[in-house]
Parts: sequence; C-alpha cells; structure tokens
Amino acid sequence: MGGPRQLFFQCGPKMPKGWTPLLHPLLKVEQAEVINLRHLAGRKMAYQKVNADQRAPGHSQYLDNDDLQATALDLEWDMEKELEEPGFDQFQLDSAENQNLENSETADLNLDSIQPATSPKGRFQRLQEETDYATCYTRSAPKSNHCNFCRLLKILCTAIILFIFGILIGYYAHENCPSNATSSGTLDHQLYQEILKTIRAEDIKKTFRNLVQLYRSEDDTGISKAIKTQWTSLGLEDVQLVNYSMLLNLPGPSPSSVTLSSSGQCFHPNGQPCSEDARAQSGQDLLYSYAAYSAKGTLEAKVIDVSYGNIDDLKRIKQMRNVTNQIALLKLGKLPLLYKLSLLEKAGFGGVLLYIDPCDLPKTANLSYDTFMLSLNPGGDPSTPGYPSVVGSFRQDRPNLTSLLVQPISAALVAKLISSSKDGTRNGACAPLELPHNEERIVNMHIQTVTEFKTVTNVVGYLKGLTSPDRYVIVGSHHHTASSYSGQEWASSTAVITAFIQALMFRVKRGWRPDRSIIFCSWGGTVLGNVGSYEWGEDFKKVLQRNVVAYVSLHSPVKGNSSLHSVASPSLQQLVAEKNKLNCSRRAQCPETNVSSVQIQGDADYFINHLGVPTVQFAYEDTKAVQDPSFLSEALFPKGAKKIEEMDPFFKLHETITKLSGEVILQIANEPVLPFNALDIALEVQNSLKGDQHNTHQLLALASHLRESAELFQSDEMRPANDPKERVPLRVRMLNDILQDMEKNFLVQQVPPGFYRNILYHLDDKTSQFSILLEAWEHRKSLASNETFQEALSKVLHSINSAQVHFKAGLNVFDSVLDGNN
Repeated sequence: MGGPRQLFFQCGPKMPKGWTPLLHPLLKVEQAEVINLRHLAGRKMAYQKVNADQRAPGHSQYLDNDDLQATALDLEWDMEKELEEPGFDQFQLDSAENQNLENSETADLNLDSIQPATSPKGRFQRLQEETDYATCYTRSAPKSNHCNFCRLLKILCTAIILFIFGILIGYYAHENCPSNATSSGTLDHQLYQEILKTIRAEDIKKTFRNLVQLYRSEDDTGISKAIKTQWTSLGLEDVQLVNYSMLLNLPGPSPSSVTLSSSGQCFHPNGQPCSEDARAQSGQDLLYSYAAYSAKGTLEAKVIDVSYGNIDDLKRIKQMRNVTNQIALLKLGKLPLLYKLSLLEKAGFGGVLLYIDPCDLPKTANLSYDTFMLSLNPGGDPSTPGYPSVVGSFRQDRPNLTSLLVQPISAALVAKLISSSKDGTRNGACAPLELPHNEERIVNMHIQTVTEFKTVTNVVGYLKGLTSPDRYVIVGSHHHTASSYSGQEWASSTAVITAFIQALMFRVKRGWRPDRSIIFCSWGGTVLGNVGSYEWGEDFKKVLQRNVVAYVSLHSPVKGNSSLHSVASPSLQQLVAEKNKLNCSRRAQCPETNVSSVQIQGDADYFINHLGVPTVQFAYEDTKAVQDPSFLSEALFPKGAKKIEEMDPFFKLHETITKLSGEVILQIANEPVLPFNALDIALEVQNSLKGDQHNTHQLLALASHLRESAELFQSDEMRPANDPKERVPLRVRMLNDILQDMEKNFLVQQVPPGFYRNILYHLDDKTSQFSILLEAWEHRKSLASNETFQEALSKVLHSINSAQVHFKAGLNVFDSVLDGNN
C-alpha cells in the first residue's frame, strides 16, 4: 500500500449491506473464528472473524482449500506487528464523532447484526469490550466516504422534494388543463357555441337589405365585387373572382304569348290579355316567365291534358288519340320535369304548357296569377358538356336542349283555357284543374328567347386549415346573375353565408383555426342550370375528387315558415338529426323534423352527382310543400324582398339556419375523425331494397354482406379512432380517406333525365326505394319489357358490390399497417 499498513475500523449504527470499504479482494475467510489481539498497551481490542456466510458476492471457490489455515496464521502475526508500528499513532480521536457516539445507543447494538468492514487483508468487525469505551479510531478515507454518503443523502432528499413538487405542479396543471378526451368533446362543443353565439338576426337582416339595395344599382359584376370586398373586410384570407364565359338562354325582347284559336284571344303567361298596359304593370316578371333552353318558335295544335305526365298517364292517352305534334297541358310536380319532358318528347308531342295546380300549393299561397321561370339545363354550360368553359375550349352549337316548345303559364290562364270556374272548389274541397276529355282546345303558342355568350362570375374565398389544409369543406350560396330571374332568394342565401363568415373570422383573428380548410363559394348563374358551380367543379375536378370531404348548401334557406326541412347524405343523417334535436331543445315549440336523402335544387347538384360528396342542407318550408307533390321547387317564383321579410320579419329563421349549418360546418371541419356513419349507408341500402320489386333477392344478400362489413369497419376502426387515447394520426388519416369516399361507390353513369346519379338519394320523402329501380319497374309494367329493369338491377348490384369492396379494402389496409408496426 506504499506506507504503514493501517486498519479500517467501523463503528456506529449498522450501515447498508455492501457499503463498507474493502480491505483486500482476495482474502476471504471461510470459517467463523475469533482472533484475540491483546498486545496493545493497556488497551483491549477484540477481533471477530467474519462468518463465511457473510462473504462478498465475488467470493471465489479457489480460496476454499487447506491453504486457508496457513493464511489465517500469517494474518494474525502480521496484524500484531502492525499494531506495534509507529504509524499507528496516526489514529486520533474525533471529538465530534466521540461526542455523538457517547450519546448514541452503540453499547446496545446487537453484535450479530453489525455489518462487516473489509480491508485488503480480510473482512473483520470491531467489537467493543469495555462499556466505558466509545472511541472509534478512524482515518481520512472512511471519513471521506462518510461525507460522500451525506452528500448523496442530501442529493437524494433534494430529488425527492423536487419530485413531490413536480407531482403537485402536474396535479394542479391537470386540474386547469382538460384532457384530450375533454378537448375533443366538451371543449370543442364550447368553442363552437362561442363562435355561433355571435351570429345575430339583426346583422343578417342588415346584410340582406344592403344586398337588395345593391341589386337595384349594380349588375352581376358589381354584386360579385361587392361580395368579395365584404368577405375580405371580414378577414377571409384569399377571396377570388372566378369568371367563365358561357352560353346562356335569356328572354327575348317581348314576352311569350298563348292565343285561343277559337276566339283569337291573346294572353300573356300570367293570364292577362296581351296589351301594353298589362306588360307595363307586370314589368320584368312577365319577361322572365319562360323555360330556359327550350326550343323557340310558334306552334298551333290541340291541347291534350296529360295531368302529371307519368308513364301510366301517357299510356292511357296514347290509346285514346294521336299525340304527334300536339301540345301537352302538363302539371309540375311528382317527378323531375326533365324526365317527364323526355317522355313527352319520345311520345311525339311538339309543345308543352306547364303549370302548377293550386291544389298542390299551401292554402296561404295565392299564386293564381303569378308567373314563374325554370331551366331545362341539367347543369353547366351547354356548349361545353362535361368539360370547363375555359379559354380555348371547343364550343358546341346547342341553342336549345329539347325539341319541345315549353312555356310556363299561370293557373289563371289554365282556368281560361279549360273554361273552369275561378273558385276551383268542389264540395268545399279543392278541385284539381283538368280539361274535359270530350272538349277540344286549339291554341297558338309563341316563344322567343335569345341565346348568347355571357360571363358568369363565382366568388370563392378560402380559410386554410391547420392540420389538414388539403381537405376541404365547401359551403355554397348563390348570388344574382345579370339578365336572369329577378327574385330575391339570392340575397337571403348570401346574407346567411356572410353572417357565418363574420362569426368564424372573429374567432380566427383570436388565434383559432379549423383542422381542415373551408372554402366559401357564392355561385353565379344558378337559376340557369347551376352553370357557375358546374363549370368551377369541372375546372377543378381532379383536385376536388381527391380533397373535398363535404358540401354544405345554403341555396334557399327560407322558403316558408312552417317547418324545418333537413336533407343530408345517409352518412351525415345522424349528425344532422342530433343538431335538429338540439335546436328543438332550445325552442319552446318545435315540430318533429325528419332527415332524409332526397333530391334537392341548387348548386349541390354537381357535388352530389359527379363527385359523390356527402351533402347537408337546412331550409324552412311550408308544411304542405313538404307533404304534397315534390319537385314544385323547380319553379322559380319572383319573390320580392317584402315577401321574404313577411315570412321571417325578425330574421330569426335565418339565424337558426345559419347556426345549424354553422355547427355542422365546424364539426366536419374540425373533428379529428370525420363525423360520418358508415353503417347508416349500409342500412339505407337495405331499406332501399324493400318494396314490390321482384328479382331483388341477390341484391338483398349482397346488401347483408355490405352491412356486416360496415359493422366490422365501424367497430374495429371508427370506435377506437374516436377515443383520443387510442388515436394514431396515420390511422386517422387513412380512416378519413375511406369515410370521405364511401358515397362515390354509388354513382352510376346513366340514369333517366332529372334523376340523381347518386342512387342513395330518393325522388321524395314518400319513397324509400332506389329511384332507378322504381322507374325501371314502371317501364316494365307498361312496356312488358324486362330489359330496362335488369339493367337497373345490374347498376344497383355493382354499386353495392363496389361499396363492400371499399370497406374490405380499408380493413385490409389497416391490418397490413398494424402488422407492419408489430
């Protein structure tokens, strides 16, 4: 060791095992012996050899031999010498330690429990033999180790205190900061309500009146620029004017007319005699009583009453008389107008006088002398069917979209044609208008329109999303287009979307932003066949097919004031029903409202039928309008600003529509998992196969498999993803991609005119079957042909099968990713 050998002594309380310093790693004593060393002058020291059971963990078996005895004897001799060497005088009494030891309970220590101290010569334990002796001989090394132990003890205590302090901080921070589950549930709901509570009816009414006033002094371009300016002032990041040059069919310089050949009396479409005074009194409304994209010219022929113009009506009439080049007296409603016109055109008719039977209208509606307009355009610019009207596009010459001369007329004019009484009642009940079969009427109808290229402008504003900016929620309204129908519904629609933008941007300016991007669109040319939305959709079709997750329509928010009518894709019906129920709970009286997937009017058409995008629309209507024949909304009556303010004088209905639509927008744009229900689509398919159609057993079996796949998908993937604790970003993104593409499987290529290509939508609330199957079944009954029905069955079968493959492929992808992670 380089100096006099010194012994390390240990005293005091029992130390932790393994802490005592080592004297020598190679000396290990195996037998319990006591070596008495009594050579110190007047001092009695005793050494007890450590028992073999207390040897170090590194004990070697090579020490367990007979040489151990000799080693023990040598050790005893060496230790006697060491105690006699002068170097031993270096051991001094530590007064502080001595004082502590005098007050300690060292004398009461159990010798068997004392831990051994080790030295390079072996492991020994010091025994105190005299009761009045409490001195512990120490040297610098053990003292240093003691200090190190105290330092470690202080560090340990400090760490424990800091640990406890950290626990306290974490506890109170957890109390103040909600968990992920709370933030994705209650916190988000509170956020939505904070945004929506800033929407006020007074602001909507003010915007509405400003827009109406603007219409009187500005054309389409001026209105579009004004909307852009207002949206930009509200803080919307990127607002653009998107222009397209389109072929529009507009009224001619003078209104159309209908003349009775028997008397020579000439009438305007509203039933007033042809005169300058009548024209001056009616103003622009008389000019806009026309069917856009109808054939133009003059036709004199017999009038044949075809009622609503369905297949049974035409079959019955064709059996009675020749209909070639005759004029059909047709009621609007029950079936899409384009479908009924296709049947009339195929039957050989040359013209159509179109009207709305007063018995199909609410009792409060007095529209006997009101004229209306409608469009025969299925969608988009007729000169560029299927592709956008951009510079350089090939233009087709299509001034009209039908060979029929179609003229809308009022119920008052119909009454004059059939010589009916004005009251229109029979035994106190409403008597439908009809031409007696034994009477003949010959009329001359004259239609003049103008077809020309004009610019249509869309206003498009963007709010970029935070985490998924490449996923879009599109919100659509529409505005007035130059030289088009002069109604004020567009101002109602634009006021609602502007109110929501104002509330949303107020929150965005304070630092919040939705996860997905929201695109706000005010479409132009809606009344002429949704030309603005169609051209924009065709222009950005590839991007929209990949990125759009939902479309929220604000087309005509207030059509009446009796009941709330909610339309939604099957995957969104559950969400919309929840909002309806919540809205009813806030009101003292709220009639029960149903959510359905039915065909609707407006710019949602392209997104439903060409992109397969889940869609939502809230609107107030009259109760009778919901219950009676559908498709009456295809007629566009010139509602003035006063009419809308009469229906909703305080604009509370507008406020309700804005908040309902806004909450759906926020939830779709901000929820980590899209609030779509896959199982509801499967259930809708099964319900759509119920009915009188035959040969659907194969479809029912396939629909059952689809339901099983949807249930598995919903339980295995959607439920875990909705739990924040189990939510994995990659799997959530994959799940959302599957959810947003579900409805694309139900788009079919060829459908009857006026029918939705998305077969999940029904014709009206009264029918639950697939519309293309219903139409094909009617053809089968009337024409005794099975080919059309089998073709329709095949389309439905392929759609269901495609949806099942979609779900299965999604489950397989999730399994593959899970296996890869493992």
